[in-house]
Amino acid sequence: MPFEQRIWEIFQRVYGRRPSIGIRSPGRINLLGEHTDYNGGPVLPAAIDRALWLAAAPRTDGRCRLWACDYEEGCVIEARPSARLAQPAWANYLLGVLVEMGWPGGMDIAFGGDLPIGAGVSSSAALENATALAADALFNLRYSRIDLVRIAHRAENAFVGVPCGIMDMFAGMMGRKDAFIHLDCQALAWEYLPFEAPDLAFVLCHSGVERRLATSEYGARRRECAQGLAVLQKLEPGLKNLSDATPALLEAAKHNIPQVVFRRCRYVLGEIARVAAAVEALRQNDYAALGALLYQTHAGLRDDFEVSCPELNFLVEQAARHPACSGARLMGAGFGGCTLNLVHQREAHDFIARVSEGYVSVFGRPLSAWIVRPDNGAEIVFRAN
Repeated sequence: MPFEQRIWEIFQRVYGRRPSIGIRSPGRINLLGEHTDYNGGPVLPAAIDRALWLAAAPRTDGRCRLWACDYEEGCVIEARPSARLAQPAWANYLLGVLVEMGWPGGMDIAFGGDLPIGAGVSSSAALENATALAADALFNLRYSRIDLVRIAHRAENAFVGVPCGIMDMFAGMMGRKDAFIHLDCQALAWEYLPFEAPDLAFVLCHSGVERRLATSEYGARRRECAQGLAVLQKLEPGLKNLSDATPALLEAAKHNIPQVVFRRCRYVLGEIARVAAAVEALRQNDYAALGALLYQTHAGLRDDFEVSCPELNFLVEQAARHPACSGARLMGAGFGGCTLNLVHQREAHDFIARVSEGYVSVFGRPLSAWIVRPDNGAEIVFRAN
């Protein structure tokens, strides 16, 4: 049974009525531009062909009933919450959006899909985007797509408490089939870059190490970047974001910045340069150059930004040994999750089999892997008449 049909049927079983609206909300990959979004820099994400589906219907009493199909767990919210819930934690992603929208009305919601949780493909942003799109349609709020992106972003920052950048929500909402988004996170300006390589595929290899961003080192990396920016602003008072700095300015401040903070900043500025190179590679269909940039980013994330782990490093090393792989790196915030691998389509299954075999032999647990391609962003797939 298709995932979406399963969600619609579960909604009817749980609530005893049919949903009024159905939403498809995809996850995302990020080609280059890791940890640059919250530093005001550019990124290169894409929505993917794996998604979360959400079914919803309005209520007249202001209550919200929520059901997570993959967990077989639900909760009832009697009134607008003033703070995030202790349990179930997943409910906060939906409630945060509704709070940011001014609690437009009560809803029955059921959701689920084929996005792995904690793998770095932004399942949380997919849920926030789906909630925002459903509420906007059901209550005729008439927000623009960019407004919905900002609402979802504020929900995760202010209500859930994860200090992430805006990339995940933007990619999931604004994605386009067979294209990457060159997004300037400071100006919120973007362009679509076609991915014209039907013989290539992206393979996600899940380390099985689950990330917990709200309690991880993610916040520490943000603080370290901010610390570096504060020092650089003493030399260049007009500097607004770390992304505005130059390598020369960073080098000039080297002796005034703690070594670890210097390395964090060096990674960010290097990644910004790699995004520019990747944009040119996409325009020229130079996928060998693109693959080399993936390896370079992994090295920076491993050594300067220090967000990798033994499992992710092993997966990238194994990928580099396979002749079908042009490039690989850890993807997402790090501390676990997935690697992103650029692989020849016809050998993708062999690549997965060989990397999986090596992973099991070293770590003693199976490897989950998926072949994905850039796809359209969040969309309404049905509305009741």
